[in-house]
Amino acid sequence: MIVIAFLAILGPVQGAWPDRVVRLHSEAPLIDGHNDLPWEIRKAGLSVSAMQLDRGRTSVLTDIPRLRRGMVGGVFWSVYVPATQTGDTAVRTTREQIERVKQMATVYSKDFEMAYTADDVMRIFKSRKIACLIGMEGGHSINSSLATLRDMYARGARYMTLTHSRNVPWADSATDTARLRGLSSLGVQVVEEMNRLGMIVDLSHVSADTMRHTLRVTKAPVIFSHSNARAIRDHARNVPDDVLRLLKSNGGVVMVTFVRSFVASSAPDVRKLADHIDHIRKVAGIDHVGIGSDFDGGGSLPGLEDVSKFPNLTLELIRRGYSDEDIRKVLGLNVIRVMRQVESVAAKLQGKAAA
Repeated sequence: MIVIAFLAILGPVQGAWPDRVVRLHSEAPLIDGHNDLPWEIRKAGLSVSAMQLDRGRTSVLTDIPRLRRGMVGGVFWSVYVPATQTGDTAVRTTREQIERVKQMATVYSKDFEMAYTADDVMRIFKSRKIACLIGMEGGHSINSSLATLRDMYARGARYMTLTHSRNVPWADSATDTARLRGLSSLGVQVVEEMNRLGMIVDLSHVSADTMRHTLRVTKAPVIFSHSNARAIRDHARNVPDDVLRLLKSNGGVVMVTFVRSFVASSAPDVRKLADHIDHIRKVAGIDHVGIGSDFDGGGSLPGLEDVSKFPNLTLELIRRGYSDEDIRKVLGLNVIRVMRQVESVAAKLQGKAAA
């Protein structure tokens, strides 16, 4: 009955997926750790309603009909602002992007609903809507202010990537010249305050030393919202094996991304992406893998061209002999676990009884 209800809400499906794929997506929410549609809307100079996401947009890789065909259960919408924006400008633009995500959930309330907790995500998934979560991409969005960090959490941000393409004064980026070899004292305070608030620490985009330093000081699991395995593709944006081993004890998750240059040096496709999942499973374990497409921010692969194609990755994992339980974890249950653990750590640090 669950599968029938799930198909009913999807409506017409082009190239119907095999029954096992549909069942798995009905049993666990596919949670995409990183989608940049809000910035594409801003670049287009259109209002959220004028984008007509419910009718389909050929100019972007994400719209509601294709999310439904892709059987997506939840999305961390990135409230990205370029690293070239600094100071109060970055803060203001980030706040505007947070409001843009909330407008998406309001304008398209038939399909979208805002989520702020793991329980929210599961409740929304069971209602057959798509859970909308907010992820900040880069510590420049808080302008080195713990008060601003707290404000962003209050506005709904549930993870923050510590850096983007450039260093921030308190943390080194993977794609900038190392200055700190990790975190400064303020960087440690940022991580500690994120733990206290219940905001997930995201280590995509940071240097390997920043990854290691953060994993030494965090009290809660972390994520990599859109990164791959460096042993498979040697790229600064990917995660080294020693960090994958640390992640196992931390409890965190690497959400594999569809950015071609992070997948393979040439001719990447869904099979090459699954190689990264295989490797992370081998080194860190199946409990530490998720999905973070980076659609509309650079992510797209043959077989994973837009949000309608997520089930092709599920099919590939089935071909490789992954169990139903393992696939449900990769789709989203691993990230739900991380969210619950982050919420529990925050409750303890705030002196509250965990719900």
